[in-house]
Amino acid sequence: MSDRSSGGPAAARQDLTGPLESHLRSRRDEGRKLLVPYVTGGMAPDWVEAVHAVAESGADAVEIGIPFSDPMIDGPTIQEASLRALQRGTTPTSVLNELARADLAVPLCVMTYYNIVFRAGLRRFARSLADAGVAGAIVPDLPLEEAGEWCAEADDAGVATVLLVAPSTPMDRARAISERSRGFVYGVGVMGVTGERAALAATANDVARMVRSVTDRPVCIGIGVSTPEQAVEACADADGVVVGSAIVRRLLDGEGPEAAGAFVGSLRAGIDTAHS
Repeated sequence: MSDRSSGGPAAARQDLTGPLESHLRSRRDEGRKLLVPYVTGGMAPDWVEAVHAVAESGADAVEIGIPFSDPMIDGPTIQEASLRALQRGTTPTSVLNELARADLAVPLCVMTYYNIVFRAGLRRFARSLADAGVAGAIVPDLPLEEAGEWCAEADDAGVATVLLVAPSTPMDRARAISERSRGFVYGVGVMGVTGERAALAATANDVARMVRSVTDRPVCIGIGVSTPEQAVEACADADGVVVGSAIVRRLLDGEGPEAAGAFVGSLRAGIDTAHS
């Protein structure tokens, strides 16, 4: 392993805050709890309209899923959205081409798997994200110990690599992950795949408290945050939340961008009312 891994000089030289983290820190410093909705790229002809709708309904950033045939962390809802996207002929390039023309007022962060990154070439993929106006990337199947080369290329391209901390992560490892993460730290609310749940897992707040004790970076809890009430509960200890399946389900059900935007608006209103 070269010094392009988490603790070497390459990491140390790249400690400037990028646009994703700067934006989220600024919103947090204003006293705002952060809201990051997720939309699967290419899942329907009007998917970019859905991105606009959620962005304009109170999002602080938007996460875009790049469809992949063999997901690891995505549950049934997002798997179905990815399948629809792939059946429509969606590719990583087509998603980025559409995002490049989207002209959004909040930062974009893509979620993808390392197979896509590796197949494209690390430098090429990082620069294609930057060229599309994407400010961050989540690659959940790339562990910290193997992330060095990708992180270096992403840093050089100005793309924040958002890393994940799970309920099973020990404190010392959570600290190392948080130090290498850029943009924000993604706190995994519950062990398992994405999906709507009847109640917020107790581990969500445990993870938030642990990560906030070791970093000043924004900490957002995702996986298992499904309702305004759950978002409020998660934000008691976290800086914000990531919400995906509950939005994507509405789009899969044919409710359209307007319904997705209305739901994000309800999340925003609930969080703001509780944490103003």
